[in-house]
Amino acid sequence: MTDHGTYTKLIGLLDERGARYRIYEHAEEGATEAVSALRGNPVEQAAKCLVVMVKLSKKTKRYVLAVVPGDRRVDLGAVKALLGGSYAGFATPEVAERLAGSVSGTILPFSFDEELALVVDPALLEQPEIFFNAARLDRSLALATADYVAIAEPRVEPVAG
Repeated sequence: MTDHGTYTKLIGLLDERGARYRIYEHAEEGATEAVSALRGNPVEQAAKCLVVMVKLSKKTKRYVLAVVPGDRRVDLGAVKALLGGSYAGFATPEVAERLAGSVSGTILPFSFDEELALVVDPALLEQPEIFFNAARLDRSLALATADYVAIAEPRVEPVAG
């Protein structure tokens, strides 16, 4: 997945909506703490993005893109309770990458797939801007939080532990 289609789609959307953002080019890195150091941002301003699978019944499951501050963990119990599920666990890398349109470590805090519900922890939105890998290991964005909320239109729920 190196065609950068998801990156191009994101930049086009942000430009179209007049978002305030900065691009950072850096060494290839997908780990939140390490890439935050490369960018020079506090870890709590990083948007850690993980795809969670929630079983609603034996035959029904939903996928959630849980976005939490970089210094926190996704609370699987909270995500499960949010959807009224019987089980929650991290999606396989293959499923996560298919739904997110980018490789693990570069998943955006945006959902471009109707199968992937976007839920953001309110603690992340307390920051004036958020930082995240932009569907590429070698490129990140700093995005004004108000613009992120206006464009991504996330469901805001406490999902960080």
